[in-house]
Amino acid sequence: MPILVTGATGTVGGALVRHLVHDGHEVRALTRDPSSPAARALPPSVEVVDGDFDDPPSLVPALRGVTRMHLVAMGGVLGPAGAEVIALAEEAGVRRLVHLGHDDFSRDDDDPLETSHRSLRRVIEGSTLEWTHLFPGEFAANTWEWAASIRSSGVVRAPFPDWNSSLVHEADVAAVAAAALLGDGHAGRVYMPTGPVAIRRTDAVRAIGAAIGREIAFVPLTPDEARAEWAPTLPPIVIDWFLEMGRDPDNNAWVSPDVETVTGHPGRPFPTWAHDHAADFRLR
Repeated sequence: MPILVTGATGTVGGALVRHLVHDGHEVRALTRDPSSPAARALPPSVEVVDGDFDDPPSLVPALRGVTRMHLVAMGGVLGPAGAEVIALAEEAGVRRLVHLGHDDFSRDDDDPLETSHRSLRRVIEGSTLEWTHLFPGEFAANTWEWAASIRSSGVVRAPFPDWNSSLVHEADVAAVAAAALLGDGHAGRVYMPTGPVAIRRTDAVRAIGAAIGREIAFVPLTPDEARAEWAPTLPPIVIDWFLEMGRDPDNNAWVSPDVETVTGHPGRPFPTWAHDHAADFRLR
């Protein structure tokens, strides 16, 4: 029976698809657009199917014959459709669900950034599924936002040069997801995979420079400059959240043991991620 991976053309979803295929598993990949370059780049053995969370009944063909499912619900992507998607999964015979989501435990349920996530979490935990939550730390892939300026001018413009974060490699998140999908003893667990050590933003920039063999300058932005820089692409509530977190440079420096505990190997440090993705930062 195939394992259904939603978000299969995304960062973690793509890594999970490759991980499962490498280990010989049958994979069905859900995407809104099977003709997209990212979908066409999936391994040839993968069954690519279309479906849209905004139209839950469109997921029925993708769920057919599936007993294990990876559900990507970062950024509140499911919204009010979450309960219907979970109900459809139950009706289709899905038994095991790994939910990749978000939960900031320092915030209340009615916080606008948390409401949809907490609602989906309650739906999942109230279902008949064997569920596992994955709430990762900051993705190393967030540094892709620097790629264009590094390629064009060898510069990173960002606030909070001393921001310290245990950036996690997407391959490690995918490895934890695969373990929960395939192994026993993970039902009802909450895993919070992070990188093995925190790294400051300036050191992350140096690691990328070392990976591509090019010196990169870090140009620190004030909070007001950062707000203006982010305004075209981010909602104000998210910008406020980022700037609030930046007031304490070490509040995201916590390190979880979950990658090594679940997978048996330590997490990959950020310089490894930078080496793995060096081509994304090099001049083309």
